[in-house]
Amino acid sequence: MTEKEWVIEAEGLTRRFKKVTAVDGLDLRVARGEIFGLLGPDGAGKTTTIRMLCAIMDPDAGAARVAGFDTVRQPEEIKKRIGYMAQQFSLYGDLTVLENLVFFADIFGVGREERKERIAALLAFARLTEFQDRRAAHLSGGMQKKLALACTLIHRPEVIFLDEPTTGVDPVSRREFWDILTELHLEGVTLFVSTPYMDEAERCSRIALMFEGQVIVCDSPEHIRGLVEGKLLELRPDRLRDASHLLQALPQVLEVQVYGDLLHVFVRDVDAGRAAVETALGQAGIRVEALRLTRPRMEQAFISLIRRRQK
Repeated sequence: MTEKEWVIEAEGLTRRFKKVTAVDGLDLRVARGEIFGLLGPDGAGKTTTIRMLCAIMDPDAGAARVAGFDTVRQPEEIKKRIGYMAQQFSLYGDLTVLENLVFFADIFGVGREERKERIAALLAFARLTEFQDRRAAHLSGGMQKKLALACTLIHRPEVIFLDEPTTGVDPVSRREFWDILTELHLEGVTLFVSTPYMDEAERCSRIALMFEGQVIVCDSPEHIRGLVEGKLLELRPDRLRDASHLLQALPQVLEVQVYGDLLHVFVRDVDAGRAAVETALGQAGIRVEALRLTRPRMEQAFISLIRRRQK
């Protein structure tokens, strides 16, 4: 097996804002061609991490290298080789789709002959060809995200950083956006994506779970799901709150999570746990519409790992 080529490396990366430590001793390595996900709630430190890796913000401690260059000593070399898509729509609303692409081609020094071919390809790639004369401000949220990505790609970056790129767009647009990212991945582009969405994390080669400025775990989605302790029973009781409080007190139960009108109950042993749950709910007069054994999803794994850390 050939040794991995690490295109992003961070060691002890730390950033403080007055008394708040936004990123605390972060260690990361991302291989060339990966879709790497940075997963965590708001305030976890995802945006600050990306800004440091993009050489927009200097760390207070630690160091990072992107595409072989130091983020503090060689920021301009890094900026030539990366694309960065911020959370907020940062293009020019009074310019058309085409004018925005031309503008960013100018910024990145893309030659006139190359830009014609490149812009045509990006318009087709982002499914925006028929909207090229529409002002950016008049695009839907999903189209604005695709335009922002197209502008990020105008200079053919080898690494792309996307900070919560699908926040605020509808589910169909999210799926279309990820279809485009998958095509980039197949072309060998390295993608570093921060997201609060658990289903998006499942699409990544590896993910880092981030909480309160620290990485809790970094591995493949499959492996992270396997870190959850116990077996998962899913049930729909008619008195959700009462059932949750009751089951948390059972010695056979490790953890209870509420998920909509469902309870996710982690038990040490499936048979003993199921019997204890059914007996306790039956004695309390709580009716259960469905009870089944299932596999933990990323959301259950994330919540469980955070709770374990907080104990």
